[in-house]
Amino acid sequence: MIWIPGGTFRMGSDKHYPEEAPAHRVTADGFWMDHHPVTNRQFKEFTKATGYVTVAEITPDPKDYPGMLPHMIYAGSLVFSPPKHAVSLRDFSQWWSFAKGAHWRRPYGPNSNIHALDHHPVVHVAFNDALAYAQWAGKELPTEAEWEFAARGGLDGAEYAWGDEFMPHDRHMANTWQGDFPHQNTNADGFERTSPVTAFPPNGHGLYDMIGNVWEWTADWYSPKHQAEAAKACCIPKNPRGGREADSYDPRTTNVKIPQKVVKGGSHLCAPNYCRRYRPAARHAQPIDTSTSHIGFRCVRREASNAPQPGE
Repeated sequence: MIWIPGGTFRMGSDKHYPEEAPAHRVTADGFWMDHHPVTNRQFKEFTKATGYVTVAEITPDPKDYPGMLPHMIYAGSLVFSPPKHAVSLRDFSQWWSFAKGAHWRRPYGPNSNIHALDHHPVVHVAFNDALAYAQWAGKELPTEAEWEFAARGGLDGAEYAWGDEFMPHDRHMANTWQGDFPHQNTNADGFERTSPVTAFPPNGHGLYDMIGNVWEWTADWYSPKHQAEAAKACCIPKNPRGGREADSYDPRTTNVKIPQKVVKGGSHLCAPNYCRRYRPAARHAQPIDTSTSHIGFRCVRREASNAPQPGE
């Protein structure tokens, strides 16, 4: 893990998606953070030691999902499958499907495996899966403020984790989508799906993959904007924990209401023509019971007594 010294920074943005506003000052105490997302190898060690079974591997209980048709009751997870031609960007069902038998060991369905992906981030982890790993490892999941503070790498207010230019000197700095999403990916950065967690340069704190590759779970409940009191000039919030469970539900859902947590960082599916969320300020809502082929996580520790001393 890497020590992230405490400090004050500008969280959020007023220039992009509405859920990132308002930009406001926040102070974070120092903390330790995993220097890359949890990998398949690390998650394998966890399941081997504990016998843990992920949400995607368990057949859902029909009582928890009223109205679910019997033929839809099976274990699985959401998998990205690119269409063969251009489609409406308003209909994500054109590229996402709930694949029977997909889970962290079978990331693209029953016929896939992770034999050559030990150093890729684990995916198909629901929120409780990430939480269980963190508790086993003696760690915690980061708050949204901690995650964003760490992702900025000391560059307060910069557009990206490495500065204000997306591709400095024409160099790819993160695993994102190149081409016309969702049907055309030129793979100019060298990867069609996930990449090894240290394939791209670290940020100023020495953290890898804070942008792109996979979205990462945080501990915070989602709200459609940053809390209004956070933007008041009278005070700077310290170590905020955003949102409330009661406010985190998707208002579009009527039958089954699943609370949502904040995920950060964007993924290899973020593209300029669809999802410009490959930035520290970007945030997204994710139902806690839902896993996908592009969401992972990393952990933190808040043991300030073990922080490096000056000169170490």
